[in-house]
Amino acid sequence: MASETQAKLPLIDFSNENLKPGSSVWELTRNKVQRALEEYGCFAAVYDKVSLELHNAVFSAAEELLNLPIETKRRNTSDRPYEGYLGARASVPLYDSSCIENGTTTEGIQKFTNLMWPGGNNHFSENMLAYAKLVAELDQMVKRMVFESYGVEKYYDSHISSTRYNLHPNKYRAPKANETNIGASSHTDKTFTSILHQNEVGGLEVKTRDGKWISCDFSPSSFVVMAGDEFLAWSNDRIYSPNHRVIMKEDKARYTMALFSYITGIINVPEELVDDDHPLKFKPFDHFGLVDFYYKDLERHSECTVWHYCAV
Repeated sequence: MASETQAKLPLIDFSNENLKPGSSVWELTRNKVQRALEEYGCFAAVYDKVSLELHNAVFSAAEELLNLPIETKRRNTSDRPYEGYLGARASVPLYDSSCIENGTTTEGIQKFTNLMWPGGNNHFSENMLAYAKLVAELDQMVKRMVFESYGVEKYYDSHISSTRYNLHPNKYRAPKANETNIGASSHTDKTFTSILHQNEVGGLEVKTRDGKWISCDFSPSSFVVMAGDEFLAWSNDRIYSPNHRVIMKEDKARYTMALFSYITGIINVPEELVDDDHPLKFKPFDHFGLVDFYYKDLERHSECTVWHYCAV
């Protein structure tokens, strides 16, 4: 196994009130985002729009959800891999999670809430929706910066209009004696972007391009913005989709929130990102086709799946 290093992910500040498109602060931040995603595939973001009060309310709601009886949690079903209820699996015994489809919409949040609490739970639905919308704003800011960096901002609006968000409250319980401490095994995300937010318990590790593992001990007030396989392919291999895992080293539960973005429809490499120095590396592909391909052969495609699925 590759060794763990004490290197740290880049930390980028998104809380500056002057961070607006066209400003010098925007341009400086945009350059940092591009470099971080190309070198590490992720970075930690300081983002103060999610207040401490909302942070606490959302993690309280996540704890309430994930401590429901398993029979209740299993009401959340889906025909798609990695949606619905995702806990109680022998391969990852410490992990418990539920996918809230279309988690930035009132309809998506309310449908899920009614499924878990038929009598209603306004505390849960209101806080989750407010949280998801604010984190989606961070996601869209990052994407706008990347599109500008590559000179393809003309595609930004259509990209956002075809973006779908799923919200995942996650729990990693502390391992028992003689039990594995792997909360999540090494994988790349089959997303365009993933934004991760945790309580005070760490455990996330990211694999660098040279095969070393970085322990990501980011604070509860920051967010890890991570590129997935879709983003790598869309960028024609400029952006890195990092392997990452969760290793539980503490004796208390780790709760996280993850906002995953996907593109509906066919994903194409923008023609502006193809030239003599960057020949086309990926054929057009569909997100759900990629996920299905990965799900049907997990062992073979444990590394970055998009290369197996649609490389030229």
